[in-house]
Amino acid sequence: MAALHETTMTLRFFGDDLDPDEVTARLGCLPTFGAKKGGIWITKRGAEKVARTGFWRIAVENRQPGDLDAQIAELLEQCSDDLSAWTDLTAQFTANVFCGVFMDERNEGASLSPESMRLLGARNLPLWFDIYDLTSPD
Repeated sequence: MAALHETTMTLRFFGDDLDPDEVTARLGCLPTFGAKKGGIWITKRGAEKVARTGFWRIAVENRQPGDLDAQIAELLEQCSDDLSAWTDLTAQFTANVFCGVFMDERNEGASLSPESMRLLGARNLPLWFDIYDLTSPD
């Protein structure tokens, strides 16, 4: 089985009453993107958007070949280790770690280390996978 061709990863919080500044203060790191509900934000491509709900997101660089463990470590190293902050935030808002998985062959795979699973579990963070098969015609 081949390694995953490419992976993307973003830590995400969502909620109608989410204030990005409060999440930033609790986690001790700046988001890649964040906005209050109804606020204006600018996408990577420069498009202006209105936030349908409040959000706070921090992304790490894509990896080729994919490396989920390294991306999880990179994301969480930027943020506070205060598990009470994570408990409060994940109770108040919808939270997850988004993983984009891009396959260039039919049978690619990956695993998560026990350490990655421990770090995510301690912070009450589920993984959300979007899987893209680059071998299929559009």
